Amino acid sequence: MSEYLVDFPTLGDIQDAWLAQHARVPNGFQRGRSFVQADWQFWCTANHYRVRDDAQWVPEAPLLNQAFHYRRSQIVGPQKLGKGPWSAGGVSLEAVGPTIFGGWAGKGDGYACSDHGCGCGWEYEYLKNEPMGIRHPSPLIQMTAISEEQVNNVWRPLRAMISLGPLSDLLLPRGNFIKIAGQNDDPELDRIDRVTASAQSRVGNPISFALQDESGLATAENKMVEVYEGQRRNAAGIGGRTMETTNAWNPAQNSVAQRTYESAAEDVFKFWRKPPANLSYRDKRERRRIHAFVYEGSPWVNVDSIEAEASELLERDPAQAERFFGNRVVTGTGAWLADTALAAWDAKLTVRDRPLSEPVCLGFDGSDVDDWTAIRLETFDFHQFTPVNAVGQPTIWNPAEYDGRIPRDDVMAAFDHIFASYDVVRAYLDPPGWESQVSALQGKYGDKRVIEWATYRIKPMHESLERLRNDIVDPKSGLTHDADQAVDTHLRNAVMRGRTGKTYILGKASPTQKIDITMASTLAHEAVNDAIAGDDLAKRKRPAVSTTFYGFN
Repeated sequence: MSEYLVDFPTLGDIQDAWLAQHARVPNGFQRGRSFVQADWQFWCTANHYRVRDDAQWVPEAPLLNQAFHYRRSQIVGPQKLGKGPWSAGGVSLEAVGPTIFGGWAGKGDGYACSDHGCGCGWEYEYLKNEPMGIRHPSPLIQMTAISEEQVNNVWRPLRAMISLGPLSDLLLPRGNFIKIAGQNDDPELDRIDRVTASAQSRVGNPISFALQDESGLATAENKMVEVYEGQRRNAAGIGGRTMETTNAWNPAQNSVAQRTYESAAEDVFKFWRKPPANLSYRDKRERRRIHAFVYEGSPWVNVDSIEAEASELLERDPAQAERFFGNRVVTGTGAWLADTALAAWDAKLTVRDRPLSEPVCLGFDGSDVDDWTAIRLETFDFHQFTPVNAVGQPTIWNPAEYDGRIPRDDVMAAFDHIFASYDVVRAYLDPPGWESQVSALQGKYGDKRVIEWATYRIKPMHESLERLRNDIVDPKSGLTHDADQAVDTHLRNAVMRGRTGKTYILGKASPTQKIDITMASTLAHEAVNDAIAGDDLAKRKRPAVSTTFYGFN
């Protein structure tokens, strides 16, 4: 498939052949046959072990994780996609397979199992300039999940793979751990361990690899965020790597999976085949199309069986059904934008030029040490976007990226750059905590342009939120927006907090799920509509009436 075209250097090719030789299908009618990766599985393997073009082999000091393009990986897929058996194969690779970059192949170079403690007789001939792989000299691996039942989804397939083929000479099950055959007989070294919320005794160990299964269930409440993050630190300390596998998560829980996916880090490989946003999971025909899309490339999955399970689960927990089988992150009760509204928002994505000097209106929501600060602009034909400052950075500030405090001087400099670059007709600024800065901007640009707009006023805020939400849902509203993952995340985080009568304001699903960009977007949209209602553009074109008196003093 063209979407899985591997045109970069990777250890994935030798690993694909190694798995077919050593691993076995753990269950079903194919049990005992060679484990052959599906297209999507190979794509994930190839990317996780993608080698940097400039990687160099230094025998005395191997690069370990620095040789790879990605530091770690996240695989998001529906239930029964095949994540468990594939993860088990990956663990066996990390234990006794070619997972360390060993230089670039020359003519006649190859890999022989006999050189790495395996007596199966298998050999692999490299292509010239192909990256070569070697076995880790001291593997210490942890398989992690929130419960014994969850970790067994990978542990059991791994045990079966071991017992059914050549891996039985290399991996030696010992009750609650697996000893890795090698030069060290110490049972505390060279081993594979299970780690759960109730069994964390080995979390502090320096590990070469951690498989973190169902990271979408790892939350601060069950104390697994600390475990997963601790494993990543411990792996990084000795050049190790980690991989997350998970179903789609509940966005109200702020799980490890959500944090990983929303991270801006560029050295994390993320695989998530999202079904088309315009398909409804409640419609049977469209649901089948969703299932066909997300399970494509996994021929062992019976879509009719998935449909039966999903239909039954829909009756009592539709959000869970859509997450488990539809591979979608769906909002829960009280979300400001329902799934249909989020799909409508996605459909309004428009990439367009943003001419400088174009008339715009501005929305601003500011904080200091906890929440984010954001400036959003909207044109008079209702295109909303995040401007950039003088050095080309988006006008969104996360205090965690600035030593825990919003850089107010940078924010004020961004305001000056925006007013110099665009024709700002109105600017609505939420004043709490920024009163002095708002006054300074009013003094510089005029209080007819820079206007205090307090978001804590329940009735006006409710009306502004309803206006924006209605225009998101209405296909004829003309509202469009730019591509900005942070904006999308803040929209999805927003939940309604009821107030007097039928009014509401917005709140956060949890303390760490920020919504500040949503507030800035709401104010920008309100400012544009008010400016249109006030005929601001036309008024500015009328000649000013002179108030100068001429004549005798």
